[in-house]
Amino acid sequence: MTTLRDTSAAAVPALRRFFRSTTMTLLCVVVTGYVALGITSSGSFFEGSSLRTFLQYLATPILIGLAQMVALCVGQLNLAVGALGGFTACLMGVLMADHGVPALPAVLIGVLTATLIGLLTGVFIVVTGINGFIVTLGTMTILLGAQYRLSGTRTIDGYSATLRDLGRSAPLNIPLVFLTALAAAGLLAAFTYRTVPGRRLLAAGGNPLAARLSGISTDRQIVVAHSLSALLVGVAAALATASLPGVNRSVGGDWLLPSFAAPIIGGAALTGGSVAVLGTVLAAFVMRLIDTARAQFSLDPSWVNFLIGLVVLGTVVGGRIHQTHLEKKVRAPGQTPPEGEVQPAAALPTTGGAR
Repeated sequence: MTTLRDTSAAAVPALRRFFRSTTMTLLCVVVTGYVALGITSSGSFFEGSSLRTFLQYLATPILIGLAQMVALCVGQLNLAVGALGGFTACLMGVLMADHGVPALPAVLIGVLTATLIGLLTGVFIVVTGINGFIVTLGTMTILLGAQYRLSGTRTIDGYSATLRDLGRSAPLNIPLVFLTALAAAGLLAAFTYRTVPGRRLLAAGGNPLAARLSGISTDRQIVVAHSLSALLVGVAAALATASLPGVNRSVGGDWLLPSFAAPIIGGAALTGGSVAVLGTVLAAFVMRLIDTARAQFSLDPSWVNFLIGLVVLGTVVGGRIHQTHLEKKVRAPGQTPPEGEVQPAAALPTTGGAR
C-alpha cells in the first residue's frame, strides 16, 4: 500500500512537468495542425495515399534532426549534415547504377563511409583544437565538391529496383522508411538515456570540467558524437535514395536548416548537455505540416523558410531567458536548483582518467 502511494506521489509531479513541457506543446501543435489540414482539404489529407506520402517524406527530417541533436549534445555544430547526406546518397546511386553493386552492399558502403567521415571529422577537431564550426564548414565544402564529382549534372536513377521497392513499401499505409526513422529514434533514446556511454556524452556537453574531473574523456565524446551524427546522416541518405526517383547534386541542399530547427524547437540546448529525442521527432512533424500546408495553399517557399527561421530564433531567445531566470533563482540566498536540474556528470562512474 505504501509503495503504491509513493509511486502515485512521484508520478503526479512527473505528469505535471510533462504537461508543461515543450514536448506536450509540440504534440498539441502536431495534432491540431494535422486535423486542420485534414479539414481544409475536405478530408483528402486523411486518406491512405496522402498519409503515406506525408510520412514517407518525414523520415529524412527526423533523422537529420537527430543527427544534429547528437552533435549539439556535446556543444558542437555539424554544418556538413546536408553535404554529407547528398554525397552519401550519390555514392550509393553511383555504386548501384554505374558499377552494378547490389543494393545491400551499396547501402552498407555508403553508411560506413559516412560514419568514417564523421569519425575523421571528430578526430580532426580534437587533434587540431579548431572549432567544430570551422571544421564542419570545411568538410561541407569538400563534400559538395565530391558530390558534384560523383553525379555531375545528371540525375542517377538506374539503381536497384529492390531498394526502390523498399522505399515504396507501406504496410497499412505506414511507410517502411518512416518506421525505420522511428526505430532509429528509439535506439538513440535508449542509448542516450539508459546507457553509460550515452550519459557520458551528456556529461561532456553539460559540464566539460566536471566530466574531466570524473574521469570522462571529453575529447573521446566529441569523436563519438560526430561519428554517431554521421551514422544517422548515412541512414537518412539511404532512406532518401530509396524514396526519391533519382539522386543528383541537389540532394541534401535543403537539409541544413531543418537539421537545426528540429532539435532546437524540440528542446535541445545549443550549449550541450541535453537531448530531446521525442521533441525533435515532433518538431520534424511540425515542419513537415508547414511544408504540406505550403503545397496545399500554394504559398511562397521563402515565407515558409522565414517562418521556420523565426521560430528557431524565438526558441533560442526564449530558452536563453529561461536559463537566465533559473540561474538567478539558484544564486539567490537559500535557494536550491529547481527539481530535475542535476549536473549530469555527478553520478557517472570514472573511466580511469580523462584525455
